[in-house]
Amino acid sequence: MSSDSAGHVAHSTIVPESETPPRTRVRRFLTAADGVAIEAVYEPGAAGGRGSGGVFVIAHGFTGDLGRPHVRRVARTLARYGAVVTFSFRGHGASGGRSTVGDREVLDLAAAVAWARGLGHPRVTTVGFSMGGSVVLRHAALYGPGSDAREVREVREGAWKAGEAREAREDAQDAKDAQEAREEARTDAVVSVSAPARWYYRGTAPMRRLHWLVMRPEGRLLSRYGLRTRIHHRDWDPVPLSPVEAVPLITPTPLLIVHGDRDAYFPLDHPRMLATAAGDHGELWLEPGMGHAENAAADELLHRIARWSVAQAG
Repeated sequence: MSSDSAGHVAHSTIVPESETPPRTRVRRFLTAADGVAIEAVYEPGAAGGRGSGGVFVIAHGFTGDLGRPHVRRVARTLARYGAVVTFSFRGHGASGGRSTVGDREVLDLAAAVAWARGLGHPRVTTVGFSMGGSVVLRHAALYGPGSDAREVREVREGAWKAGEAREAREDAQDAKDAQEAREEARTDAVVSVSAPARWYYRGTAPMRRLHWLVMRPEGRLLSRYGLRTRIHHRDWDPVPLSPVEAVPLITPTPLLIVHGDRDAYFPLDHPRMLATAAGDHGELWLEPGMGHAENAAADELLHRIARWSVAQAG
């Protein structure tokens, strides 16, 4: 959906806060690495103010935003176990830009994670739903340990594909910036709920409708005014790393894959593909009777997810 895939890590514009942190809700517009403004909200949670421990960064699904009731419900539940950062992906809510349906959204998540760390939290868990579930997987792979070689290679390939040879000659600086960005935007645990394993899946009626929204001008018009989601008109070029390709690269970061057995968008071969790719490194929960994403995630499941995250901290 964009002419320059978000397969690279650019230097973040997030600066750690220096004032005495308030113990109240904070709303802020962050700047993603490509300059897009991202609406974000921090809530200290039941445990108290910033720096008290872990923080959950919630990545919503396509057509969602941080103010949607189902996102607020997830945030309220997780806030019983730690601080929470919610944000609206590009093209959603009050954020700028246009949705690339999972490509450059990894930069939005990286900005939110870096902000959470800048507020003093030593441990971050990313929790993504549907499109957000695919984004947390790619983010963990691209900003995780040992990703230097992948990042330099992808920057080089993207530069030449765009006809910008000068970018390829700046690999050394890119690698240095990437190392700094990875450190401030890395996650310590990953939870992916209702995520696809592969791109361009059209095997269910809901996904065929979604592709019509994304690929057709009249679909994008309907999405903009009917669903309050602004979609980029360009195809992906290059095609970003798929979720199933990203999963093996996440290790050793703890990974939890959650999927409902009544998901109308992505059948069970998707989570099983992800779990196979993860091997012993990942954990798979197949939830009986659960449908798709935030709306289908029962409070009991959200409590279990939060407890799993807390347990990963030892």
